[in-house]
Amino acid sequence: MTLIGNFIIIYLILKDSHLHNPMYFFLGNLACLDILSTSVTLPRLLYDSFRKQRTISSTSCITQLYFSLTFISTETFLLGVMSYDRYAAICFPLHYAHLMRWKVCTELALTVWVFSLLYSLMYTVSTLRLSFCGPNNIQSFFCELRQLLQLSCNNNFINILLVFVIGGFIALGFFLMTFLPYISIFIAVLSINTNTGRRKMFSTCGSHLTVVFMFYGTCGFNYFHPSTSYSSVSKHVSVAYTIITPFLNPLIYSFRNNDLKRALRNEFIIFKRT
Repeated sequence: MTLIGNFIIIYLILKDSHLHNPMYFFLGNLACLDILSTSVTLPRLLYDSFRKQRTISSTSCITQLYFSLTFISTETFLLGVMSYDRYAAICFPLHYAHLMRWKVCTELALTVWVFSLLYSLMYTVSTLRLSFCGPNNIQSFFCELRQLLQLSCNNNFINILLVFVIGGFIALGFFLMTFLPYISIFIAVLSINTNTGRRKMFSTCGSHLTVVFMFYGTCGFNYFHPSTSYSSVSKHVSVAYTIITPFLNPLIYSFRNNDLKRALRNEFIIFKRT
């Protein structure tokens, strides 16, 4: 269902010329990201659910760790870029075409993906220096950084420093980049005289904010809460941001977006005619 929903979003954005604008360009990137992120964890979960002995090699575990970190960080950065796009569209409508021209959008998207790949590589390389001498039972359905740090039997001070200092600093920066523009956005929306204009603006921003709160709330809790043990709550939170959020993203954007609903209706009409 996650694959179907996100593939439909990508198909509609590519097919409908009315959706060829920066907002849907970044939404298409988010849909691609949701497909990739669930492909890292969910197939393994489905495979292990049919096995009595659930084991994973260290190489596979580190590989899964790298790509899961890459896609989590990419979504963090991409949500910030999407906030900037909404800020430019609502607060500077006359300059929007220049501020968010296609070259700028492509460069922003490329920067997000490349930076995420390098950012995740830093954590993965630091994890390779760890040694594991205990039972090595991962209390999750995929290899998470926090789990591996807890299982390590050597000094992992450097790794913890990377997670809580560097990771927290960068996450805070993009968190502010995501939410601060909404102060100006809400002021601009409230200054609109017509109720129709306000509803349209709030509908567009509401979808993005819903996704942001879901992702930041679950992911932030799992990586930065101070508990030393991995509780059952953390397991459920992991399911939320790795499986449920990518599944809900296309539903949230499509239900609250008239352009996507119109494009979907047009495709159904064409399908019935053929």
